[in-house]
Amino acid sequence: MSRAEEKALRLLRIEKLLWAHPEGLTRAEIAKRLGVHRSTITKYLDKGHLPPGIYEDYDGRLKFDRNADLTKTSFSLHEVMAIHLATRLLATRTDKQNPHAASALRKLGIALQRLDKNVSQHLLRSADVMDEEAAYRDPVYLDVLEKLTEAWSAGRKLKVQHQMEDGRIFEYTFSPYFIEPYAVGQTAHVIGFREPPGAIRTFKIERLRSAQILHDRYEIPPSFDPKALLRDAWGIWYTEAEPVEVVLRFHPRVAMRVRESRWHRAQQVETQSDGYLIWRARVAEPQEMMPWIRGWGADCEVLAPEELRETLMGEAKALAELYSWHVSSWHAGKSSTLDDFFRG
Repeated sequence: MSRAEEKALRLLRIEKLLWAHPEGLTRAEIAKRLGVHRSTITKYLDKGHLPPGIYEDYDGRLKFDRNADLTKTSFSLHEVMAIHLATRLLATRTDKQNPHAASALRKLGIALQRLDKNVSQHLLRSADVMDEEAAYRDPVYLDVLEKLTEAWSAGRKLKVQHQMEDGRIFEYTFSPYFIEPYAVGQTAHVIGFREPPGAIRTFKIERLRSAQILHDRYEIPPSFDPKALLRDAWGIWYTEAEPVEVVLRFHPRVAMRVRESRWHRAQQVETQSDGYLIWRARVAEPQEMMPWIRGWGADCEVLAPEELRETLMGEAKALAELYSWHVSSWHAGKSSTLDDFFRG
C-alpha cells in the first residue's frame, strides 16, 4: 500500500472515530487508536487535511460537526423528482415545520439549475413555501427529532421525558432503533429499547418533551427488523398476537376509489354482482383503522371482526343521537347496514 493510500485510509478512520464519539477525542487519543504519533494528527489538522466537518473545540478535542455537509452524491432527473415528492409528502403530511426538509429541497433545486430550470425553480419555490410555514415550527419537537437522529446515527442512548395524555411526565433511558412517519394524525414515531421496562416500545415524537444524548452506547440487535415488525400493522401499531382478519363492505359509489389504492400490503378485494366491493386484510390491531373506516361514512360497513363492528354501530348510534335523528329501531348485532340505519 502506498503512502497516499495509507493516508486516505487513516483519514477515513479518523472520520469514523469522531462520528462514533460525538463528545470528541483528543489528538493523543486518536493517535493511540490509529497507532501513529500524535504529531501526525497535528500535521493533518494544521494543513487542513482532515475531512470536512472535523474541527477542534475549545477544550482541545476534535469533533465532528453533524450539521456539516457530510455526503456528496449525484442523482438522475427522475431520482431528484422522487426525492422531491418524498420531501413534499413530508411537508404536507406533518403539522410541524421542518427547516431541514426545506434545506434539502433547496440544495436539490440549486444543483439542478444547469440541468433543468423548470424543475429547479419548482423545487426552490417549494422550499420557500416550507420556510414560510415558520409559524408552525415547534422548537421542542425539532430539538427532540434532531437529538433522536444524532443518537440513532452514533449509537448513543438518550434520556427522554415522555408526556402522557393526562399530562404526567415520565423519564426513561431510550435507545432509538427506527423512526417512522405516520400519516394518520400527521405525526412521527420512534421505535426503540426503553428502560424501564427493558423492552421495545414506541414513542410518538410529539409527546417527547426533551431529549439528552448520553455517553452510553448501544447496538441495534441483528434480529430487529422494522419491516417485519410493522408487516401486519395498519400504520404504526404492532402486537405479538396473531393479526385479525378485517372484512369491509363498500358501496358501489366508492368501489372504484377503494380499488385504486393499496391500503394494506395483504389486502384482497372482490367485486360482487350487485356492485358492492368486499375488502379484507389481516391487520395487527384493527382499532388503528378506525379513523380510516370512519372517513368512508355510510359507504363502508364492517363485517368482521365483531368487536370492530359493534364499536362502529355504537358510534353510529351516538352520532345519530347527537344530531337528533329519529331511530325507529336499533338492535345491536343485526345485519342491517349503516345505510339502513340512517334511513331509519
